[in-house]
Amino acid sequence: MERFEYAVILTPADEGGFVVTCRDLPQLVTQGEDVADALSEASDAMDEVFAAYMQGKLQFPAPSKARGGEYQVAPPAATVAKAALYVAMKEAHVTNVQLAKQLGVDEKEVRRLLDPHYASKLPRIAQAVAILGKRLVIGLESA
Repeated sequence: MERFEYAVILTPADEGGFVVTCRDLPQLVTQGEDVADALSEASDAMDEVFAAYMQGKLQFPAPSKARGGEYQVAPPAATVAKAALYVAMKEAHVTNVQLAKQLGVDEKEVRRLLDPHYASKLPRIAQAVAILGKRLVIGLESA
């Protein structure tokens, strides 16, 4: 997986606003008062879904292409970086202990790098990804 962006569907709610769901991440269900709020809430909810996948040691589903009327949403950038490290480790079949040894740190630091609720430094995540033969890339696109 190279991108961590998923198509979400906004369905008008009876009480107003929108209910947000994602066919690739069925655990993602949230709502917002208007389109902008719904998309912001979708990103926050995706953050929690990603945390659950990583903590449960599950594989991320491949994102489907957006269909008409759907919006592409990603979790916060820090979570994307941690998810990229998580995927790179799984692809390389590298354990926390093995990566810690290559980084020259205690294994608990690798656990923190993978913990979406821990504020890790981006350069350290990029360093860990590089050790695994990958490159962490941050982009800028029009909204």
